[in-house]
Amino acid sequence: MADRLCIHYHRDFDGMVSAAVLAVALQSSRGENATWSDINYDQRSDWPNFRLGERFAIVDFHFHPRAEYWFDHHPTTFLSEELRAAYTPNERWRWDETSPSCPPLILRHAREHWGFETDTRFAEMAYWSDIVDAARYKDVEQAVFGDEPALRIARALTVAPNSEWLNQVVEWMTRDTLDELARRTEVDKAFTRASRNRDRALQQFPPTVESKQDGVLFYDASSPTIRRERFAPFYHHPDIHYAVGVIPTRQGFHVSCGQNPWNPPPVEVHIGEIMERYGGGGHKAVGGANPPDLPAARRTAAEIAEKLRGALLRRA
Repeated sequence: MADRLCIHYHRDFDGMVSAAVLAVALQSSRGENATWSDINYDQRSDWPNFRLGERFAIVDFHFHPRAEYWFDHHPTTFLSEELRAAYTPNERWRWDETSPSCPPLILRHAREHWGFETDTRFAEMAYWSDIVDAARYKDVEQAVFGDEPALRIARALTVAPNSEWLNQVVEWMTRDTLDELARRTEVDKAFTRASRNRDRALQQFPPTVESKQDGVLFYDASSPTIRRERFAPFYHHPDIHYAVGVIPTRQGFHVSCGQNPWNPPPVEVHIGEIMERYGGGGHKAVGGANPPDLPAARRTAAEIAEKLRGALLRRA
């Protein structure tokens, strides 16, 4: 159907659970039979014309004034002051930058405005979304080697082959428990492959370190032969406060920056706001940006690392 609503979700565990939760809540409470599709930062280049003439919802991603339903928790969600002014909370839109992840705020909103009552399945997914998206793991060992169903699924998503596979996982999330989903053959195979990649990434990380100074580590893992592990800097260097790195993506190169969850800095810098200046975004403790090419990515990462060192030195 041409007028069928499509839910666009950020392609990570938090965003995919958000899509599944919203799809089920809309179908159950409002009779809306939605589809879904992933979205990423490269699609912001012509944001005013995004899905022009189509019905859509957006979860765990930037605000769009034409979205029929929109939910997000990122403090950098508004791409301009005009868009910020266009937002008013209502029965279809909700923004809460204090929420560790997006699914809990969708569940609260759906209960308060649409009378939707969740089951233990979605409550469990929301619980783990907070842990995964806000890096609330009990320690770095759980973050890197955690074997709980939600963490197996999140790990499997790091080797997602294409958008069709991601959409299939969202469909399973609308029906499965986390345990059932983690046991699916396709997810288990992806988890096994992702675990091998993790082990290789941990081995490959030490030579990528460009500098480690004043509590800030700067690494360059831009080579496509180097595997990526998000928490490798803190696994190998638990004494640092921040890690800034360059990594490859399907679209080019990405600058990633994160605060050490297990050794927080004495003074916190809002990483998401820094990344906004480079065309990206994020949260206070983690963020990213996609510079146009590798030299720009390296310059950006070096500049951000220097900014963080300066902030820590001023505090000292």
